[in-house]
Amino acid sequence: MQKQKLDDSVLVKNYINGSERSLEILVGRHKQKIYSFIYSKVLDRDIAEDIFQDAFIKVIKTLKLGNYNEEGKFLPWVMRISHNLVIDHFRKSNRMPSFKNTEEFDIFSVLSDSSLNAEKEIIKNQIHFDVRRIIEELPEDQKEVLIMRIYRDMSFKEISENTGVSINTALGRMRYALINLRKIIEKNKIVLTN
Repeated sequence: MQKQKLDDSVLVKNYINGSERSLEILVGRHKQKIYSFIYSKVLDRDIAEDIFQDAFIKVIKTLKLGNYNEEGKFLPWVMRISHNLVIDHFRKSNRMPSFKNTEEFDIFSVLSDSSLNAEKEIIKNQIHFDVRRIIEELPEDQKEVLIMRIYRDMSFKEISENTGVSINTALGRMRYALINLRKIIEKNKIVLTN
């Protein structure tokens, strides 16, 4: 029980020094967060499990080779490894949706990541088609609020004035639009990796 309270950095050091139990504790401590992250990208339990296993095989190899120097930032390091393995998975299976940008629609105004690196830029250029298609599946009133809020950068007050509904109604429509988008994405197993 004592080991449960140890910092990740101590557990990593103990594992490098031969304590297999320390790795078990680390995996147990972070499995849910890492697995959930992977699953949220691939939406397939078997693939998520495979990628999770691969991530920890990579972690073990790196630790055994003595190449780990994250200074106590174990979880972000494993998340980066997992993220890279998810990208590799999609590259291998060529299942990333392709898309083009239009002036009217740009999902990346939502992501607001000003420092897109080359890898993210490639992925960015492959998402738009599915985003546009799933937004078209929303009920008209929800689609209208979502487009005004996200793509035209209007405040809920402005949306309320433009649509003739109360701010609370506009907020409610936006909330339902986001809930419905998630359902459509899950139902169609669409992957929106950022």
